[in-house]
Amino acid sequence: MNQDLSIVQLMLNASWVVQAVVVLLMVVSVVSWAAIFRKVFSLKRVRAHNEDFEREFWSGTNLNDLYAAAAQSAKHGGPMERIFASGMREYQKLRERRITDNGALLDGARRAMRASFQRELDVLETNLSFLASVGSVSPYVGLFGTVWGIMHAFTGLAALAQVTLATVAPGIAEALVATAIGLFAAIPAVVFYNRFAHDIDRVANAMETFMEEFSNILQRNLGAQTQTPSGH
Repeated sequence: MNQDLSIVQLMLNASWVVQAVVVLLMVVSVVSWAAIFRKVFSLKRVRAHNEDFEREFWSGTNLNDLYAAAAQSAKHGGPMERIFASGMREYQKLRERRITDNGALLDGARRAMRASFQRELDVLETNLSFLASVGSVSPYVGLFGTVWGIMHAFTGLAALAQVTLATVAPGIAEALVATAIGLFAAIPAVVFYNRFAHDIDRVANAMETFMEEFSNILQRNLGAQTQTPSGH
């Protein structure tokens, strides 16, 4: 028997359940790749913004000037810049209320930066849970399609008087395509999930280190009894 065993022909002859599983997995794969590309460019942009701000911060620019620039570019700046702006905003508000307790001033700035850090981290982790779900669930969805396809194939063979490899092969092949598509969707999702998780951890560590260093600068300024934040 000469049969067309191409993937397209197998899918056209497959049961509607297998076809639905394959279409679902293909859609999930396309969406996951879109999320992967968005995350790649997003993390690259975040790292560039953070590096630019760190260079400016350690260049000796006055803290008030840095805060004014950060407040103006809050929407277009990087996470580290927004964290700095949150800490400075709270610090200045407490100073305006004539709070003189150094511990209260420092704790207020740290709390504001910690809250901003958590918001930025939540944004960085967007779509990670989706990639994790695709990586863990897609193989099982594909396996479901394979099991259903094999059941459908053997049900059709029951009516035949003579069963040969040529009659079994198409049904088994079309069923196995579902597992292959499931793995096709899952493998990139798992690989990039691990990469993104590692990259986000590095960005988070850099931001936490900056928060500590900035807190130390504020503490030194308070210890020197400065009335306004000075350069460093």
